[in-house]
Amino acid sequence: MKYVLLGNLSPEWASKQSERVGKARAKLDQLSIKVESIHYTQGYYDFVDIVDAPNPEAVLAFSVWYSTQGLGRIQSMPAFEAKTFETAIKNAAD
Repeated sequence: MKYVLLGNLSPEWASKQSERVGKARAKLDQLSIKVESIHYTQGYYDFVDIVDAPNPEAVLAFSVWYSTQGLGRIQSMPAFEAKTFETAIKNAAD
């Protein structure tokens, strides 16, 4: 399943980009989460990532790990394909 990760960098790690990304990628690999895209933003969130995860627990584990490492904070949302949304609309009408 795909997820959108909305993230904020901690002040301590904001200037240590390559080290932070290396640690995060290693943990993502360990949890079998594949990164599809990374986008850095201006505004409330510092980055928006699209990932493909084997289950919600893997995403939760990554979010908790990211925070406990002091790297920052992540909010996650499931991301549904258009076809899934269309099916949900049909099912809601029944």
